[in-house]
Amino acid sequence: MDPEPRSAFPSLASDPASVRQRVEGMERILERLFVIPGTNRTVGLDVILDLVPFLGSTAGAVIGAYLAWEARNLGMSKWQLAKMGGNIGFDWLLGMIPWVGAVPDFLFRSNTRNLRIIKRHLDKHHAAGAMIEGEARPAREVTPSA
Repeated sequence: MDPEPRSAFPSLASDPASVRQRVEGMERILERLFVIPGTNRTVGLDVILDLVPFLGSTAGAVIGAYLAWEARNLGMSKWQLAKMGGNIGFDWLLGMIPWVGAVPDFLFRSNTRNLRIIKRHLDKHHAAGAMIEGEARPAREVTPSA
């Protein structure tokens, strides 16, 4: 039987593999939407929003808080959530500097940092849903030794 085709849109399910797909997609939109021509640097919606004084940085922080919300739903520790909140807050403060706030935000990628925290948690606590080059890795079978 053929495996079910993969949808272009992430599933709304709460299983770890679906959550991983959603947070990776959101991080890609916020931090790596397109490459600046002539460079290998990527820019996402977060930096673009920072070009709008005050409102843009706040909108970027609200959208970035989605990653923290997904992390909370995964049952991540309060310490991990606090680190993620600190990343979002620091990014928001950097973006509040009118016009030049996009420059430090271009270098401090809070959403990428938060994605890394989520991935570490998923790999440690939900190893069956770990990803290798975009494909789900099957859980290792443990055989009892005689």
